[in-house]
Amino acid sequence: MMQLSWTVGRGLRSGVAALGLAAFGMVPVSFADDMSPAAETRVVEAAFEDVRFDVENAIINRGLVIDYVSHIGEMLARTGEDVGSGEQVFARAEAMLFCSAALSRAAMEADAGNIAFCPYSVFLYETPDAPGKVTVGYRRLPETGTEASRKALAAVNELLSGIVGEAAGE
Repeated sequence: MMQLSWTVGRGLRSGVAALGLAAFGMVPVSFADDMSPAAETRVVEAAFEDVRFDVENAIINRGLVIDYVSHIGEMLARTGEDVGSGEQVFARAEAMLFCSAALSRAAMEADAGNIAFCPYSVFLYETPDAPGKVTVGYRRLPETGTEASRKALAAVNELLSGIVGEAAGE
């Protein structure tokens, strides 16, 4: 927990410093440059349904079962008025949640706290201003802890990267 707080604090300090300098025109504001990427993404030029089908197949082709599909775009559209916003963020957006018994077991045997990373998620979205361009990606897991934990989490990242790459036609 201390390490997470320190990391978040360091990122926040870097962001505040960059914002302050940007106010004087000294540096462009880009918080992502100061922090490791939280997500790995690819942009595919195709119909959303086709990319969704490819993501689903990439997961199933590895012998995995999709436990839940989160309809993020629909939720935001449905609740926008309730929270005082009429902005349409996505044309379509979903996240597919799943686990790998073998990889999850290895990660949690290495460190029970790795339960925080399960289930795994691959997301895809299309924005209203870029029809036909679908972003597909995953949240990169931090490879932390013991050597066994780092190795297990790296294997999960490799799985997620392979799924996204396959769905993107790589």
